[in-house]
Amino acid sequence: MYVKQKISAAVVALLAASTLGAAANEKVTFGTNWLAEPEHGGYYQAVADGTYAACGLDVTIMQGGPQVSGRPMLLAGKIDFYMGGNLLSAFDAVQQGIPMRVVAADFQKDPQVIMSHPGEGLDKWEDLKNAEQYILGDEGVQTFFQWMVIELGFDASKRVPYTYNTAPFLANKKSIQQGYVTSEPFAVKKEGGFVPNQFLLADYGWDTYSTTIEVMQETIDKKPEVVQCFVDGSAKGWYKYLYGDNKAANDMIKKDNPDMSDEQIAFSIEQMKKFGLADSGDTEKLGIGAMKEERIKSFYDKMVKAKVTPEGIDITKAYTLAFINKGVGLELKK
Repeated sequence: MYVKQKISAAVVALLAASTLGAAANEKVTFGTNWLAEPEHGGYYQAVADGTYAACGLDVTIMQGGPQVSGRPMLLAGKIDFYMGGNLLSAFDAVQQGIPMRVVAADFQKDPQVIMSHPGEGLDKWEDLKNAEQYILGDEGVQTFFQWMVIELGFDASKRVPYTYNTAPFLANKKSIQQGYVTSEPFAVKKEGGFVPNQFLLADYGWDTYSTTIEVMQETIDKKPEVVQCFVDGSAKGWYKYLYGDNKAANDMIKKDNPDMSDEQIAFSIEQMKKFGLADSGDTEKLGIGAMKEERIKSFYDKMVKAKVTPEGIDITKAYTLAFINKGVGLELKK
């Protein structure tokens, strides 16, 4: 049984005091796990409109990318918060004895999607295993594809490598390909001239949280008011980015990543709303960033069954619910 985590009296007292805000203009750095994009929009929004500053934080966003290793920087104390992809890295941290916790999940759904060509007998989720080939990247093969093979009966022998080029998928109408619902379908429409079928794994049982906020336990213990400010500010930022005026945030994103076009940004925001990536399910009452213990355990059990994660990990050490599920920012939804 997974019991609710207990927080020391000292931490509770500090959390209560957090209504006064973090120390004025305390500088913190948040590392994202990829180049600036709309999928990071809530954080840019909270910087751009002063939401973080309102509770005392001077936040710098350090964008990730192919040559940036953000998590080691978190472990070394070079950054204060890090944007995790899903819960697997948090489970791995526990296994390795690393005192890191997830304090919020700003996406209720992983953006991972499987695409297929319309009208080729691959129009339903249950049809996809019959594709001639599965175009999947190495990381996907080691994670969600293991679940698809064990849980859903996909044929591992049909996998071919995904080189982050849509040409092989466009050339073979009987293929399926992985992608992010916010990006690859856009590329297919632009390069192939059609809208692919899109199957969000989260809607078919891949129930990990995504776009998590990771922080070291030491920061939680010593500066809980800073953590609370960042978690609350991020939630408010996401509401305002999705439902309010996001121009300043998008300008910041384009400045950090000049390759990001207005067309791509508009598509990504539309997809985030359509598929309920940040705002769906439990967020309707608990607010963006929400997590529940039973769902975390459900995902862990699936990963053990798929032999992605070893059995016996104390996953209660991977997260804390102390900073979330309070309905912060719900009034900003329009």
